[in-house]
This record gives sequence, C-alpha cells and structure tokens, in this order.
Amino acid sequence: MRHAVVIGASMSGLLAAAALGTVAERVTVLDRDELPEGDVHRRGTAQSRHAHGLLARGLQVMEVLLPGLTEELTERGAFGGDLQGDVRWINEGRRLAPARGDMPGLLVSRPLLEGQIRRRVALLPGVELCGGRQVGDLVADGDRVTGVRLVTGETIGADLVVDASGRGSRAPAWLRGLGFPAPEEERVEIDLTYCTRLFRRRPDHLDGDSAVIMAATRAAPRAGVALAMEGDRWIVTIGGYGDAPPSGHDGFVAYARSLPAPDIHELVASAEPLDEGRHHRTPASVRRRYERLARFPHGLAVVGDAVCAFNPIYGQGMSVAAVEALALREWAGRGRPARELFRSIARVVDRPWEIVVNGDLRLPGVRGRSTPRVRLVNAYLERFHRAAEHDAELGRRFLRVANLIDPPSALVRPACLLRVVRAAGRPRGAPDPAVRDDRSRVPSR
Repeated sequence: MRHAVVIGASMSGLLAAAALGTVAERVTVLDRDELPEGDVHRRGTAQSRHAHGLLARGLQVMEVLLPGLTEELTERGAFGGDLQGDVRWINEGRRLAPARGDMPGLLVSRPLLEGQIRRRVALLPGVELCGGRQVGDLVADGDRVTGVRLVTGETIGADLVVDASGRGSRAPAWLRGLGFPAPEEERVEIDLTYCTRLFRRRPDHLDGDSAVIMAATRAAPRAGVALAMEGDRWIVTIGGYGDAPPSGHDGFVAYARSLPAPDIHELVASAEPLDEGRHHRTPASVRRRYERLARFPHGLAVVGDAVCAFNPIYGQGMSVAAVEALALREWAGRGRPARELFRSIARVVDRPWEIVVNGDLRLPGVRGRSTPRVRLVNAYLERFHRAAEHDAELGRRFLRVANLIDPPSALVRPACLLRVVRAAGRPRGAPDPAVRDDRSRVPSR
C-alpha cells in the first residue's frame, strides 16, 4: 500500500496511524485542530479535562504498537500500580477485596498520554501529522474510495481512508452520498452528565491507595472516579444518570456524599481544590453495525468511537481503540474486503459493549433493549459483587474481565459460580472461612 489517510488525530487515529505505519509506505493523519506540541488540552478532545482510565489490555497493546511507551510516560510523571492492590474498586457499594495481583496499571492524564503518543507517532518513518486540515467529503471512483476532499477544496489521494473522527463521524452520510447504505445504529439512552475537578494530592489520602473507581447502583444511580495523576494531583469525576453534579466546590462535595460509598466524598471533603469544575454530557451509548452491511466501498475503513461510542464512565474507549488498531494492521496488510475488518472489530467491541449495556440497563431512567438474559446477568452480578467483597480470587477474575483480558463469560464458569453460591449461604458480611483473606498481602503504607 502506497498511501493511507487517517481522519482524526485523537487516540484512535494516532493508534491507527501507528498500526498502518508498518504496512503503508506513507500515512497522513488529518485533523481540523492545529495539533499542539506539548501535553495540553485541545478543542477536538472534548473529554480531555476529565478522568480517563487506561485498562490493562489497552496498555499492553499500546506497548506493542509503540514499544517503550510506558517507560516514557513514567519518566514524564505517570506512575504505575497494582490494579487490585492499589485501587479501590467499588461495585454495588462494596469494595472488591484487595490483593496483590498480576495486572499492572498506569495512571496518566489524557493530555500527557495523547501528547506522548502523538510525539512517538510523528517520529515514525513515513507518517505525517497535519493539523488544521478538515475533511469535508470522500472522493470515490465507482465503488472505491480514492481519497478525501478538504473543506478548502483540496483533494488528497489515498489507497486507504480510515475514519477515526469519533462520535461525530460523518461516515454514514458519506456512504449515503456514494449510494451505499448506512449502518444500523443501536442506542442506549443514558443521559449521563458528569463534572470534574482537580485537587492537591497528599500521601495520606486514601491511606496511600492510588484510585477509587465507583459504579452506580440501582438505588444510587450516580458514579465516580478519583485517580492520582502527575503533578501530585487528584482528578475526580462524579456524575449521575439524569442529573448533573454542581460545579462549585461546596455543591461538588455535597453531591459526592450521595455516591454509593463514602470514599470519594471523604477525599474531596479534605483535599485542596485546584480548579473550577467542568461538565460533560453524554446522552447515549451508540454502536454502528458496519459488520452487517452487505455493500461497502473498497478503500474505506472506520474505527474507534466512529464505530462504537461507549458510556465514558466505564473507561473503555482508548483501550478498545488500541485493540482495533491491531485488527486494522492485520487487515490492511492482507488487502481483504472491508467486511472482514468490521467482523474483527465487532468481535473486539462485543465484550465491552456487553459490559456497558448490561451495567446501564439495570439503572432507572436508562432506555434501551432489555431482555430476560440481561436481567438474569445483572441479578447474578449483584450476588457476585457481594461475594467479591470478601473473596480476592473473585475480585481478580472480575478485574480481568473489566480490563478486557477475559470475556464476560469467565464470570459464570463453574469455579466462579461455586464461590458465589457458597457466599450466598453465609450471613451478610461474614467472610468465607475457606477463602484466604488476601488483603494480608497488601503491604501497609
């Protein structure tokens, strides 16, 4: 392949360019924003001022695409930790049993992560990043896309065009304009609004733990995360389904009190605020079913949020984009029809989509297609999380699923079912005497 054009220089576009750099002679990344040189927020990344989670699988794949990235980020202030031993995972208002595990994590702000990846990608042979270049339309010859047309009227030819432009992707409209069908859309209406503030971080906060990740419950449909990050800061994002947190400090702290567990409230009530709150609203999770199209033009691919835009509170988007980049590299190197790529992407998306949809459909006010299976899975997971409060092995298995290493079906394998059933027969709050309390393996701080 001589030339590939990637539309969008956010995470999915940059990772797609890194993947294509090994199979194309030239890769041009186009973005409507002027691209900064430093680790700063930019207009085109609407959520960059909010908390971002980098799941274990995402970090693994980024290291494959850009070897040495973790070390570079650490040198710039990011820091690692054990995802089970150093992070408070709270589901159904209960903390997952802590233990030293086998999944390293990395805490890093979105500007630092994206900035370092942008620097690395810009140094790849044959890759060019072009800011201030907005794509207006596709150029095609029959059933083949041959390039893009900028809003200025300039045409850029390409053997492959990859749409990585995010939630606002115009690919469905472009397809209709070329005489092709647009993909079906699946939507789960969540009406999620969250607010983010920065706080000064002290060594005594959270008894030395580095993060709190708190899921909403049916009784309290509000969620939050507090992540330690570079510069001795906390980034704290809290939000609700159908209601918005106040941005002022006192209102923010009061709202945090209503979360399913007290950990985040205790943190923000005692920490020094560093900025004013910023809001972000996500009306729906949206999945476009490109893999179901019978006709699709040659020379075009779609990746990232342009295919599936998840509820961001689950922190899956960057990691899914990384895994999709691997699928894109393999597909582009073989020159196969687009449907093969979209089937591969569908397999990547299926697992996190199941996690998001099942989790959100249990909440009041969320609108989507619920089924008896979804309700059964949610009822089981409530019991699972009650058991995982005292069973570190169940906690480890849950984290492998949440971090996209294992499929959700791993949580219903016989060994897990036995532990959950055994826990259900004990008095509320009583630990299982047959299960070693792995919290003893967490060093005191």
